[in-house]
Amino acid sequence: MADDEMLSWDESVFRDEHVFEIDFLPETFRHREEQMQGLKYALRPAVRGSRPLNVMARGPPGTGKTTAVQKLFGELAAVSDVNVARVNCQVDSTRYAVFSRLFEEMFDYEPPTSGISFKKLFGQITDRLVEEDEVLVVALDDVNYLFYEGEASDTLYSLLRAHEAHTGAKIGVIIISSDLDLDIIEELDERVQSVFRPEEVFFPRYDEREIVDILEERVKRGFREGVAGLDVLDRVAELTATTGGDLRVGIDLLRRAGLHAEMRASRTVEVADVEEAYNKSKYVHLSRHLQGLSDSEIALVRVVAEHEGERAGDVYESFSEETELGYTRYSELINKLDQLGIIEAEYTSVDGRGRSRQLSLAYDADAVLERLD
Repeated sequence: MADDEMLSWDESVFRDEHVFEIDFLPETFRHREEQMQGLKYALRPAVRGSRPLNVMARGPPGTGKTTAVQKLFGELAAVSDVNVARVNCQVDSTRYAVFSRLFEEMFDYEPPTSGISFKKLFGQITDRLVEEDEVLVVALDDVNYLFYEGEASDTLYSLLRAHEAHTGAKIGVIIISSDLDLDIIEELDERVQSVFRPEEVFFPRYDEREIVDILEERVKRGFREGVAGLDVLDRVAELTATTGGDLRVGIDLLRRAGLHAEMRASRTVEVADVEEAYNKSKYVHLSRHLQGLSDSEIALVRVVAEHEGERAGDVYESFSEETELGYTRYSELINKLDQLGIIEAEYTSVDGRGRSRQLSLAYDADAVLERLD
């Protein structure tokens, strides 16, 4: 590589590296016009001071659900006095945690970490809504985590019945889920099913042409001119499509390819940089799930990695030695990690002992353990 083609220490291929971060909110939001109209239809009453329709936004990972809600919330905040709050249920996975987050969003400070009951916390939120004649729109992002923890029905019941417990409280709910195997309505208690009749907004996978279109804008904004050509963009889109169309994979892949080019001191990103970076970007979904695990869940993942393919009863012996948790909680953790797609728990027949679950990782063990360290 000639000297004039090499980066110096104080140069970068990036114009704005933040453009390639997962939480970046793009100015333009392409190929989701129908979904945005569906959300606006449901929330329009809130602008007039009425309780909005509830919404269930579903679709595979990386299809724009969170971005759509964030864009819409930004528009609502700009034209009305509607309170909006997005709760990441991967982080706040209990009813109390959800309402603590709502309290913080409404009052701009956190509630006490102890000494305040749920009833009082709930009452302060609804009293504010009634006294100020305000509307609150709550987005429960990754609501499937509330189901995994058995908290979904209680949380939704409190939100949906708020106007009955506190006359005049106006709350609308958007639930966002990437778990297409989860039958949300069926899994809710009957008391919640009777009042939860949401508008459904589905976010399909992006096709390869749409992926190119969306990522092209990121390339223009994030890289310096001439850094990444169409061959690079096409390869990134192809790899993204083959891994389920999760746009986050493509965005992360562009960033890692740029970093790899810089390691070579190159002023341009090549297809070879994309290929090298893909070995890490293809695990972006795994990394996201692992980041939200508790200590006991991480311990179980490690134990399963060490006892790949063994029966649940045998794995429990090692898990119990590390955590001292009972078998009931152990079984609950298996179910959650299975639903997240981190482990696979398949029932097999055991001679003379009925059926038992056989546990294994859903990903390469080295890739999982590397991301836990």
